[in-house]
Amino acid sequence: MDVNDSAPVIKKIKKGHGGHHGGAWKVAYADFVTAMMALFIVLWILAANQEIKEAVAGYFKDPIGFSTKSKELLNGKGPAPLDTQLQEEIQKRENEKQELARTGEKLIEELKSDTDLITLAEQVKIEVTKEGLRIELIDSADDLFFEVGTAVLKNHARKLIEKIGGEISKLPNKIIVEGHTDSRQFKNSGTGYTNFELSAERALAAKRALVFGGLSEKKIDEIHGFADKRLRDTSDPFSFVNRRISITIKFNK
Repeated sequence: MDVNDSAPVIKKIKKGHGGHHGGAWKVAYADFVTAMMALFIVLWILAANQEIKEAVAGYFKDPIGFSTKSKELLNGKGPAPLDTQLQEEIQKRENEKQELARTGEKLIEELKSDTDLITLAEQVKIEVTKEGLRIELIDSADDLFFEVGTAVLKNHARKLIEKIGGEISKLPNKIIVEGHTDSRQFKNSGTGYTNFELSAERALAAKRALVFGGLSEKKIDEIHGFADKRLRDTSDPFSFVNRRISITIKFNK
């Protein structure tokens, strides 16, 4: 044998488990934790009341809340998903808008058919706002609603507001009454009486006429006198259209 030849070197690799560096125990531990969590959920559900059981069942039936087959889950027993509830609220508000709009149209028709009030019908403007149905009684150059510089309603104006009170008394909604003036300053001769007092007293006079017409006092939610701080015609602060009474039928919460 050639002396230059070297004997082969054989390495033996001892195989064994990974010890604490292995990953097999992690899988087993994860399975154990999952099983324990499932056990606790089952025990919690068994001890819960019927409402919670229905809520949990409803979640697992439609966890992301996109079901449009029913208003509520579990054949109508489970709670509705959040997006369904939101859709219902939006639809409810839209239905109420349409109902109030119809009320406004009906009121205008009745005013125009009343021979005693037909001359004032054109001064009544009705629109749906973010607060509800707003009925505005807008003055004219002839001071149709109040005696100049006072909160005394003229006879035909009082009859008009009483009729409005009778109509809106049929609704369950709360009412806001507002008084507005133009920017002509009230000559108070040092008494401190200003357009704020005048607008507030006019709003109160309108409120009394509404109640006399049949509206319940309990439905009056707010009364405001804004003077000239919320002009209808901002381009002309002295315009007679800024002198008005606003009656708002609020949306139900």
